[in-house]
Amino acid sequence: MPKNKTHSGASKRLKVTGTGRVLRQKTGTRHKLEKKSSKLMRRLAGTVEVAKSDAKRAKRLLGM
Repeated sequence: MPKNKTHSGASKRLKVTGTGRVLRQKTGTRHKLEKKSSKLMRRLAGTVEVAKSDAKRAKRLLGM
C-alpha cells in the first residue's frame, strides 16, 4: 500500500499542537493595509484554533 501524501497547501497554512489542536492564522492581513486601522491589525495578529467543524478535515489533509 502506498504512503499517503500530505496536502502541501494545508501544511503551509496549518500547524498541529502537541495536544492535537489545529492552529491557523487570522485572515485579512495581506493587502490593502493602508485603510485598516492599527487597532484592527492588532486584533488580527496571532493564531487561532481551527473551527471544530473543520478540524477533522484539516487533520485529514495533514495526514493525521
